[in-house]
Amino acid sequence: MSTSLLQRLTLEHGAVDEFVVLLNQEADAMTQGRFMDLAHLAERKSQLADRIATLTRHRENEQMALGFRADRSGAEAATAAGGPLLQDAWRHLQSSAAQAHERNHANGVMIHTHLDFTRQSINFLKSAGRPLYGPDGSHYSGTASGNHLATG
Repeated sequence: MSTSLLQRLTLEHGAVDEFVVLLNQEADAMTQGRFMDLAHLAERKSQLADRIATLTRHRENEQMALGFRADRSGAEAATAAGGPLLQDAWRHLQSSAAQAHERNHANGVMIHTHLDFTRQSINFLKSAGRPLYGPDGSHYSGTASGNHLATG
């Protein structure tokens, strides 16, 4: 068994688990309407994605050093040859990666749904052909002169 490959799989698995936590935080922020949190979460996700990519490259290099290909089939062959500990580490990593993929997809659906709703709302408001608010902050409603929402 390659202790180095086991360490690489463990590090990569930990980073992917962190990514799943961030994705869950992102979903919670959207569900609870905390859209201001999304920029910070997106930055953290980007940094972590870069870290995962680096860890994956290191694992693939380790696989090649052991005589296996630097792809999924190489990882499966290397872990199968390395015994139960490596096989378990690989399975755990694959499980976490599948969770991350599913959560990321679900978040993407939420984001696109919200964007579609926002676009439809804007188009509806524009279709009236008349602005909702005048330059003085008054709200146009029907034929009335308007309510001054901007005044206290």
